[in-house]
Amino acid sequence: MDGAHSAALQLQQLPPTSSASAVSEASFSYKENLIGALLAIFGHLVVSIALNLQKYCHIRLAGSKDPRAYFKTKTWWLGLFLMLLGELGVFASYAFAPLSLIVPLSAVSVIASAIIGIIFIKEKWKPKDFLRRYILSFVGCGLAVVGTYLLVTFAPNSHEKMTGENVTRHLVSWPFLLYMLVEIILFCLLLYFYKEKNANNIVVILLLVALLGSMTVVTVKAVAGMLVLSIQGNLQLDYPIFYVMFVCMVATAVYQAAFLSQASQMYDSSLIASVGYILSTTIAITAGAVFYLDFIGEDVLHICMFALGCLIAFLGVFLITRNRKKAIPFEPYISMDAMPGLLQIMGTAPPRNCCCGLGSSLAFGSGAVASSHKAEP
Repeated sequence: MDGAHSAALQLQQLPPTSSASAVSEASFSYKENLIGALLAIFGHLVVSIALNLQKYCHIRLAGSKDPRAYFKTKTWWLGLFLMLLGELGVFASYAFAPLSLIVPLSAVSVIASAIIGIIFIKEKWKPKDFLRRYILSFVGCGLAVVGTYLLVTFAPNSHEKMTGENVTRHLVSWPFLLYMLVEIILFCLLLYFYKEKNANNIVVILLLVALLGSMTVVTVKAVAGMLVLSIQGNLQLDYPIFYVMFVCMVATAVYQAAFLSQASQMYDSSLIASVGYILSTTIAITAGAVFYLDFIGEDVLHICMFALGCLIAFLGVFLITRNRKKAIPFEPYISMDAMPGLLQIMGTAPPRNCCCGLGSSLAFGSGAVASSHKAEP
């Protein structure tokens, strides 16, 4: 009887233990989401500061009789250091949080660039004209902040270890293969119309950028996750899939830079920032949901609130960039190319009168919006 009574007590203790384990796992997932989100926000913020620092350096040199080249100034090198630090933070964030959370947080770059541009780089304004001129920017910043809060709060809690086996399993899964087939067909059709039919519409070009970008962020998360696991002692660098992902990451980033450079020569940077952010974020989240199954197990309410956060952030970015003036040709400024959700790992050929070729790959919109804050005569 005593043995039966003891066994019954042990069975009664099992549910609380299981519940405590579930709570602990949920707490761990939330902490990882928070770490990834903070790293991404920090990275995008630092990148925006770096881009505007470098632009300020070029404006100051162009407006003075200083004969020095831009790369001989401390300000420019400080901007370069901050840019690398910021991109490292964004890159690391992919190893902690789901892809669907990190990608939309590039709106932080747009918010930061708008605020920095208004305070430090824009022309002098009269107090009575301040609200009238910048009301859209203020409303847009507020909406983008609200959208970012919803994104972080209701983000998916997918935290699968990025081992070589898991990445390979996702790569050969039939949903992703079907998604890749559709994306390749769509990309080839868009490329045909762009090259052969001269369809230079901004949506066509930025769709090409977004399709490439979705593959870039998928590979960035795999590379970052496998590197972090290797640093923690679980070596993943001996898996061939790591190098496949790395090569795809570099290749798609390079071609993205090329298409975005062409777009920057034909359209205003603020338009590129808003349309590109919306298209790239939408397609990248779709790719993450298909490849990494980010939303598996999430309830409908969380998914709806996450989608609402994305829509609010989209509207905020649109309003911020809507207030930007069109670029004035031959103005002294530094124009930084930017790609959606990509890792800044290489230099790109500067468009037009750009003085520096570094492109911000992970923080789409930061360079595009920064370049829209040009010095005015």
